[in-house]
Amino acid sequence: MEACLSPEQSNVTSYAATSVAVVSIETFAGLWINAFIVSVICMAWVRKKTLNSNEKILMALGSFRFWFLCISWVYAFLSLIYPNYLHVHPIFQLIGSAQTFFNCSNLWFSASLCVFYCIKIANFRNSFFIYLKVKIDRIVPCLLLGSVLFSLVIGTIVYDIIDKAFCKNLNFTSQGRIWKASISTEEQFFPHYFIIGLGYAILFTAVISSALLLLFSLWRHKRNMQTNSMKDLSVDAHIKAMKSILSFFIMYSINFICLILTLIYSVKKENAVMFLVYTYLHAFPGAHSLILIFSNPKLENTLLRILPCMKLCMR
Repeated sequence: MEACLSPEQSNVTSYAATSVAVVSIETFAGLWINAFIVSVICMAWVRKKTLNSNEKILMALGSFRFWFLCISWVYAFLSLIYPNYLHVHPIFQLIGSAQTFFNCSNLWFSASLCVFYCIKIANFRNSFFIYLKVKIDRIVPCLLLGSVLFSLVIGTIVYDIIDKAFCKNLNFTSQGRIWKASISTEEQFFPHYFIIGLGYAILFTAVISSALLLLFSLWRHKRNMQTNSMKDLSVDAHIKAMKSILSFFIMYSINFICLILTLIYSVKKENAVMFLVYTYLHAFPGAHSLILIFSNPKLENTLLRILPCMKLCMR
């Protein structure tokens, strides 16, 4: 590897140490949760020799979230504890493009999961909606593959942009000049930031629309069951599903705001704001996956079975 900047001894502040500690706790919790989802689905795959569409999306989402958390933790650790290592070619380019690739894939997979739930569970009489309900199982593999290819293209573009902008600032050596070099690099990303922000907005619209449609369908179905004096268990199941969707609706809305804030404040280097933003962004993959576990009876029952065993092992 070719050193682009002369290495300097890193000065670990209390802010950096606190940030690394918080991010590490969130990351390792998220890693455990997503590894659990992938493990359970893989064991079911071995037993059944096949996976349904829901399991395919969950396995892809869990796998890519696992690697996204790993890359994000490495970037956070290096940027806060050993920032000079990011100025070694091509570490910064590789980490930035990999983080973008896995983050973009995660956003597409979570949006695909929400749309899939909406089409499968919601009950509307629209002809196009009925057509999607029939064809959705065939569409899912193509949707997952398309999401990965699109994310790969975005990751490649990010690598090229970072590499071109980064290599224009090779002669900056002092800490102040390194900071100015990073500002100059960020300013060249504005067209790219606009494209990323537009992609975030499209995914956010798809997720929020699907969640609202699903909530409306479940609420209407629950009201009909209460009117017709159906069993309380069915009503309770629909209420539980509505709570899960509503919690995801709120979490995804906050996640979208945080993603936009990363684009707005990336140049201004607002430590207080960015600490809260990155804290939430690192917590979201684990928290949302935990909601998915308790929304899936198979995953929930498996988790409840292994928790007592984990407690015994820890004693």
